[in-house]
Amino acid sequence: MQKAKPNISKAAFWDVNFDEIDFEKNQVFIIDKVFNYGRFSDQLEIIRYYGVETIRSLITQVPYFRIEVFAFLSSYFKINPEDFKCYLQRQSNPTHWEF
Repeated sequence: MQKAKPNISKAAFWDVNFDEIDFEKNQVFIIDKVFNYGRFSDQLEIIRYYGVETIRSLITQVPYFRIEVFAFLSSYFKINPEDFKCYLQRQSNPTHWEF
């Protein structure tokens, strides 16, 4: 029996066909989109759908998080910033000015 899709909005998935997303095969992609561009209610639903431990293990693999999202996830899931792929990439590609 296939697990029902999470009850999330399509807001974060403007660039893909939402109805064709495989929520089991594309977990990192979905977590990336929902936390960077989704609504807070979508984020809560994704945490409920995958579970805290799965989210905790997958968020460190996401290549990019907006700064405020990264700060929230690091704090909420109690993960060291250095354990995130996006943190390491950001450190190796510094910007000229921080606004």
